Amino acid sequence: MLDLPTMATSRSSSPDHSTHASQPGHPAKESVRREAMVDVQSSQDQRNVAIDRVGVKDVVYPIRLRTPDGGEQTTVATINMYVALPHYKKGTHMSRFLEVLNDHTSEPITPDRIPELTRAICKRLDAEEAHFEASFTYFIKKLAPVSKQPGLMNYKVTFECRANHVDDFVMGVAAPATSLCPCSKEISEYGAHNQRCEIEAKVRFQASTSKGKPALWIEDVVKHLENAASAPVYAVLKRPDEKFVTEQAYDNPKFVEDIVRDLAVGLNNDNRITWYQINSENFESIHSHNAYAQITRDKR
Repeated sequence: MLDLPTMATSRSSSPDHSTHASQPGHPAKESVRREAMVDVQSSQDQRNVAIDRVGVKDVVYPIRLRTPDGGEQTTVATINMYVALPHYKKGTHMSRFLEVLNDHTSEPITPDRIPELTRAICKRLDAEEAHFEASFTYFIKKLAPVSKQPGLMNYKVTFECRANHVDDFVMGVAAPATSLCPCSKEISEYGAHNQRCEIEAKVRFQASTSKGKPALWIEDVVKHLENAASAPVYAVLKRPDEKFVTEQAYDNPKFVEDIVRDLAVGLNNDNRITWYQINSENFESIHSHNAYAQITRDKR
């Protein structure tokens, strides 16, 4: 059996004690090394070239979001974080981005909290400008139109924020839908070609309400998107539901141009939204190409 206290005492009196202290991994030596570490990133750069964005990409991270019913939804986001680097600084401190992210995810993330997080990146990295981007899948419970069978629909959502002297936040939502061609319906004796489309809206909107709730929910944008289509799509459809949505699309034919124009009208009538960029891409069923249309408007 080893007598550890005795061994420690005999080591301290050993004439080779200084040799042990200089060996790699010794606490005293490691402390000296840490104190002597040079901050290379903060050193001067002589090329006189500023960098617009430098940082970390594709950080896979769990996030929690508040939902309109007072609950929460946990999902996984792919996050990018950047800062602007001045011409005189050699590099940025990549680990600090993750430190800020960890410090600000103890509470659920909502659109109104993203600018706070982005400003924290600015401060922590001593930067003039910071950018935060998060892309994730968001789920909404949706009932079939006739049978009322529940199903979870998935939507692509993005949060994009820039913080400098003025914060800028953009929320993007993309939804799948159905489009039916008006020309095909008009010229055909029976039937009309229809296809899946993806409709997307990026919006700027007013800040939170006085009660601290987001002024605009993801669900609100989804409603705008689906209202602009020939028909929405669902996760679960029984035969009566299929009949309903097939006839709904046939009675509501739309070119890709019609979809973005109808979406623009809906967003123009929503006073919470101050700016938007919208598009629809129709994945054509009888052509080898897709159809696409886009509109950008500033309502201020």
